[in-house]
Amino acid sequence: MKVIDHINQAKDTLVSFEVLPPLKGKGIEALYKHLDPLMEFKPSFINVTYHRSEHIFKKRADGSFEKVVVRKRPGTEAICAAIMNKYNVDTVPHLICGGFNINETEDALINLRYLGIDNVLVLRGDAAKNETTFDAEPGGHRYANELLKQVTNLNAGIYIEEDLKGTQQRTEFCIGVAGYPEKHFEAPNMQTDLRYLKEKVDCGADYIVTQMFFDNEKYYAFVKSCREAGINVPIIPGLKPIYNKKQLTVLPKTFHIDLPADLANEIQKCKTDQDVEEVGKRWLLEQSKDLKKNGVPVLHYYTLGKPHIVADVVREIR
Repeated sequence: MKVIDHINQAKDTLVSFEVLPPLKGKGIEALYKHLDPLMEFKPSFINVTYHRSEHIFKKRADGSFEKVVVRKRPGTEAICAAIMNKYNVDTVPHLICGGFNINETEDALINLRYLGIDNVLVLRGDAAKNETTFDAEPGGHRYANELLKQVTNLNAGIYIEEDLKGTQQRTEFCIGVAGYPEKHFEAPNMQTDLRYLKEKVDCGADYIVTQMFFDNEKYYAFVKSCREAGINVPIIPGLKPIYNKKQLTVLPKTFHIDLPADLANEIQKCKTDQDVEEVGKRWLLEQSKDLKKNGVPVLHYYTLGKPHIVADVVREIR
């Protein structure tokens, strides 16, 4: 079932989760263990992130170096199919520009259709860890709206190969895109960022999922600005628990977001990580209650290693 259909048919705020693929060489059992305590809440869908390839230099026997492409968390498509099979829940694989050329992207989308997956979250993706700026794959997409256009072309039955035109089935992907209540860090200003977001919606995006935020007023202001800009698709808030003091510096640096002073001050007073978890859980709970009261379509939780915190919160708001 498509995400947009879940939203349109819902009588109350839905719940969804986001998970990481296991590290390369690890089994899927740890992921199942992560998801098991969350399944009692009957999530409408589960997002599975995609992590682009990285370039490393490996030393040869003769002392020279060769450039090697590695992926630390492979398997997004297969994991989505495994989750669907085990839990009978819809999944949303992330699809990014980095690491794919357009032909590989088309093949990946065809594989998703074969697996019965009809949702994708289209993202440009971040620069590789050893690169300062985003570089597109040779023959790949530079921007999310280019990738989004390829998905909508397949939905219209338009494939890359000329001799396939008119002979292939149309795909039926529901397409999500990312939104940034505090502005994408590469955008010069919020107005530019909103204009780019509207381009993605005009290209065929069905809904928006936001970057994490810790101040609901920023989400409400973002939704208001989107509506004023003519962006009328559902806007799903993305939520994440804080569970250690290190996140006070890591989250702003990595995701270019602000943490409210009240939250930061309470965390600074904590003596242990368990104390931080309690503060983070209370904050997430109050965020969730307020958002649900104000009628958001879905509460989307970035679980990422701390499913028990999210489970405790969802249990109190259901």
